[in-house]
Amino acid sequence: MLIYIALLIVPFLFGLYAQIRVSSAYKKNAQIPSRGHITGREAAAAVLGSAGIHDVEIVEVPGHLTDHYDPSNKRLALSSENYRGSSLAALGVSAHEAGHAIQHKVGYSMMTLRQTLVPATQIAAGASNFLILAGILLISTAIGGKMLMIGALALAIICLFQLVTLPVEFDASRRAKGQLVDLGILGREEMDGVNETLDAAALTYVAVFVASLGSLLHILLILTGSRRDD
Repeated sequence: MLIYIALLIVPFLFGLYAQIRVSSAYKKNAQIPSRGHITGREAAAAVLGSAGIHDVEIVEVPGHLTDHYDPSNKRLALSSENYRGSSLAALGVSAHEAGHAIQHKVGYSMMTLRQTLVPATQIAAGASNFLILAGILLISTAIGGKMLMIGALALAIICLFQLVTLPVEFDASRRAKGQLVDLGILGREEMDGVNETLDAAALTYVAVFVASLGSLLHILLILTGSRRDD
C-alpha cells in the first residue's frame, strides 16, 4: 500500500515544488531589466538571425508563459510579457524558444524523434484516462485487464515522449544561454538571472516526466496484483 501512495504523492509534491520554483524564479527575474533594454522579440530575432534563420515568424500570443516554437509552421510564439519585455526572464525565455528553431534547422535528432512521437502521444493522451478508469472498474474481468494493459501502453508512449522532451529542452536552454552572451545581448554578470529562470523551467519538464512514470508504475503494479489474485 505504501508504494502505491508513494507513486502518487511523490510526483505530486515534486510537481508542486517545480511549479512554485518556476513561478518564483520568473517573477523575480521579470523585475530585473536588462542593461541593453532589448525586448524579447528583438533577442529572439537576433538569435535566429545569427543562425541564418530568416523564415521563422515571431508572433505575440496572449497568456502567461505560453511561449512555444511550432516547427510545423515555423512560428515562434512569445507571450506578451516576453515579446515586449526586456527583463532577464523575458530574454531568457525568448532565446530559449529561438533555440528550438535552431534545433529544427540543424536537424537535432532528439527534436526530430519528439516530433515523430507527437501523433501517437496525442492519441495516447486522449485514450489513456478512459482505458485506465474502465480497466480499473472492470479489473476482475478479462476485458478489464486488457483495457488496463492498453492503458498502460498508452501511458508508456506518453512517458517516452516526456523522456525525449528532456534533452530537447535542456539543449535549447544551452543554446540560448550561449547565444545571449556571444551576441552581446547580455553580459556574463546578467546570466545568473537567466540561468535561474531557465533551470527552474527545465525542472517542470522533469516533474512532468516523473508524474508520467509514477502513473505508469502505479498501473503496472495494479496489473501485477490482479494477476496474482487470479
